[in-house]
Amino acid sequence: MKKRQKRIALVNDITGFGRCSMTVELPLISALKVQACPLPTALLSVHTGFSSHYIDDYTARMRPYMENWKENRLEFDGICTGFLGSAEQIDIVIDFIRSFAKDGTKVMIDPVMGDYGRLYSSYTKEMCVEMRSLLTYADLVTPNLTEACELLDIPYPENGDAEDERLLWMAEELSGRGPSQVVITGLHRNGKIQNFIYETNRPVRICEVEKIGEDRSGTGDAFAAIVAGSLVKGESLPDAVEKAASFISKALAYAVELELPWNYGLPFEEYLTELE
Repeated sequence: MKKRQKRIALVNDITGFGRCSMTVELPLISALKVQACPLPTALLSVHTGFSSHYIDDYTARMRPYMENWKENRLEFDGICTGFLGSAEQIDIVIDFIRSFAKDGTKVMIDPVMGDYGRLYSSYTKEMCVEMRSLLTYADLVTPNLTEACELLDIPYPENGDAEDERLLWMAEELSGRGPSQVVITGLHRNGKIQNFIYETNRPVRICEVEKIGEDRSGTGDAFAAIVAGSLVKGESLPDAVEKAASFISKALAYAVELELPWNYGLPFEEYLTELE
C-alpha cells in the first residue's frame, strides 16, 4: 500500500469566533501532522456563550456531503465526533460510521451534552437515547461526569464528585456498551483537574494537572483533538491524555496572563509549534 499521512474525519460545527469546535480541532490535529477533514454539522458566527449568534444548520446537507465522500472513495484512520444538534444528526453520524469505519479506523465520540449536572438547553430526551445508541460504534468515549451519568441514565452525584470506585464502575458500564477505552474528563478535586482513564484489561490511570483559571470555551474540543490525533499516530491513550492536559494547561495559563474573557477560548496558537 502506498504510504500516506494519517487522516481523521471530524464531525462537528464550525464556529467563526470563540475558539471552539472544529475551529480548534483543525489546527491542533494538523499540528500533530495528521490530516483533518471536516464534516460540518452547523456554521456559527460565534458560539452560544455570546449574547447573540448567527447559526446555519447543516443537517440537510450532511448526507449529500457524505455521499460525495463515498463517490470519491475516501478512507479515514479516525472518526471524531463533537457537538451534535439533533437526534437526526446523531442518526446521520451512525450511518457515517457504518459507511466509513473500516478495520483499523479509530472511532472517537466526544458526547458534548452538558456539564455540572445539567444538560445543554438544546438537548432533548430523544437525543440522549440516540447518543446512548452511538456508544455502540465507539472505540473511545470521552464524557465529563455529567455526560457519563446521562449516558448511563443514573443520577448526577449531589456534590459533583464521584469516588474512584464509582468512576471505575461507570467506566466499565460505558465500556460494556461498546467502547474499549473510556476517559471521564474534567474531574475537579482539591484544586486539581483529573482525567480518569479506563482501558479494557489494563490498569486504570489518572492524569492530574493544576486547575488554572475559570472554565473556558473550547477546552473539551482541544482535548478531544489532541487525543484523537495522537491515537491515530499510534500513541497510547495515557500518553495522549497527558499530552492534551499539558498543552491545555499552558494555554490556560496564557489566557489568564492575557485576561481573556472566558468565551474567547484558549489562546492555543501560542503553543502550536510545540505539538508533536
